[in-house]
Amino acid sequence: MTDYFGEINPPQRLLMGPGPVNAHPRVLRAMSADLLGQFDPEMTAYMNETMALYRQVFRTHNRWTFLIDGTARAAIEAALVSLITPQSKVLIVRFGRFGLLLTEICERLGAAYATVDAPWGEVVPMAAIREKALDYRPDVIACVHGDTSTTMAQPLDGLGELCREIGAFSYVDATATLGGMPIETDGWGVDIVTAGLQKCLGGPSGSAPITISDRAAEFIFSRRHTEKGIRAADAEDGHRPRIGSNYFDLAMIMDYWSEKRLNHHTEATTMLYGARECARVALQEGLEARFDRHARAGAAMTAGLRAMGLSVYGDDRYRMTNVTGVYIPNGLDGERVRQRMREDFEIEIGTAFGPLQGQIWRIGAMGYNAMKSKVLTTLAALEACLVSEGVAVNLGAAVPAAREVWG
Repeated sequence: MTDYFGEINPPQRLLMGPGPVNAHPRVLRAMSADLLGQFDPEMTAYMNETMALYRQVFRTHNRWTFLIDGTARAAIEAALVSLITPQSKVLIVRFGRFGLLLTEICERLGAAYATVDAPWGEVVPMAAIREKALDYRPDVIACVHGDTSTTMAQPLDGLGELCREIGAFSYVDATATLGGMPIETDGWGVDIVTAGLQKCLGGPSGSAPITISDRAAEFIFSRRHTEKGIRAADAEDGHRPRIGSNYFDLAMIMDYWSEKRLNHHTEATTMLYGARECARVALQEGLEARFDRHARAGAAMTAGLRAMGLSVYGDDRYRMTNVTGVYIPNGLDGERVRQRMREDFEIEIGTAFGPLQGQIWRIGAMGYNAMKSKVLTTLAALEACLVSEGVAVNLGAAVPAAREVWG
């Protein structure tokens, strides 16, 4: 007998981990709209509107600001595979799991690289990045802005200036912070920044905003190689080695988003609708107001956890506003608490990776979930679950502390 399973009917869970988070209802409504053909004038108009909206979100005037079809990692890989040639040297700034991911991608590309590292829970001083860059003379400096694995945010002021001084390109992975913490693309002078929807922007995973400076775009177009099946008679290839991926070839994707409308792939229409609405929601709220809301949510969560008697992980000076790490009390099975949170309260909090696995929980408050009510509900539920597991906490202290900080 054929089993067709049941209609999808997921629980109404409050996602308070490091991402994904619950999507904004406006985003979900936008994604229910009818599909259009990829070259329909209404569709290409939506594409142009999306570019204009994300220029404001990224705080840039970059013409080449658009979407990569795929999760945030698709944009990371597109940026690196398009910037890094077989002769490139890359300097990678690492202070958590996602700096190690940049290393992994560089290794797969066969690129020469060096690293400048900080212990997990800290960030890399710009002076250390500068010292290593002047010694190594890389072609690309790649780093993460907010690394959810450690909950730390790397200061980036001065990175663009350093790269221009040594003739390098800069790449920043802002997957976890765009729309929740200031991303000053033009102010920092960085060349490529990528992000995802599923964290501070309050959308689903599956579309990845990207912005590219004119100088980086010129370099990428010097690697242009249009595939044979869509190649026009007057097509001109670049003089540098072609990009090693077809799907992530930014030169062809940029031609697709330009007036050329190169038929590189079929745009993910529903995801574009969602990404467009994510940007509209953020800009209508106001970026400064949005940053303040995330900062208050993070500060309230931290205050509540400490009032409960728990120890917060990492350097307070560089804490991401949208994800907080907290040590699991000694002798406690952290997964049992996470299970209780899900089963008793329909709330998800995050586990950890690598050296922090089993040591901390990661609790997020971002996008649509960076609300006072959701922070307070999460703290109250965590307190109840800890008490159920026999942990001695300061009963009733977390919620008042968080409320006072939120204001």
